[in-house]
Amino acid sequence: MKTVQLSGSPRASVGKKDAKAVRNAGRVPCVLYGTGEQTYFSVRDVDMEKIVFSPDVYRIELDIEGTKKVAIIQELQIHPVKDTVHHVDFLELVDDKPIKIAIPVRLSGRSRGVLNGGRLQQVFRRLKVEGLPKDIPAAIDLDITPLRIGHSIRVSQIEIPGVKVLNAPNAVVVSVKMARGAVDTGDDEEGGEEAASEETNAEA
Repeated sequence: MKTVQLSGSPRASVGKKDAKAVRNAGRVPCVLYGTGEQTYFSVRDVDMEKIVFSPDVYRIELDIEGTKKVAIIQELQIHPVKDTVHHVDFLELVDDKPIKIAIPVRLSGRSRGVLNGGRLQQVFRRLKVEGLPKDIPAAIDLDITPLRIGHSIRVSQIEIPGVKVLNAPNAVVVSVKMARGAVDTGDDEEGGEEAASEETNAEA
């Protein structure tokens, strides 16, 4: 995972009234937990938004008035109308303790099926994984070059050393679907049957 630094200030009190005052001051109320007593603090909303509204997942080095912790965002609340960060829960990282986190799926290459006129469909933009902090990658990179029309990549085909993908094994992550005017240039009958089967499963 990528690493960023974030500075915070302890909160004098906890409650709805305090949280409202924190937000009015241009800050986001936060809580850190995971290894013992919870720590309540706040960070500048502009700093928090740079992390939250990003396609990346970060390992965050927190500095709360000199007390330094390493954490990830475990849960966040977004204001339903203003679309601003309302509250953030941080989970403190421990080197030998597995964590669960959703990381982005990134595609690379030029699919054979798309070049033949097929339509690329990415079902999952993120996948939930479990592993030690040191083993969690910044993203899951999938090469879609071999994908023909009707073919797909499923969760069960993804392998990350030391990390388990928690989504359903049979779930389709990305596929190439038939489109008007597309031509499958498969050169064997078996491949064509597989493609038809994959297309049916992808649509299910």
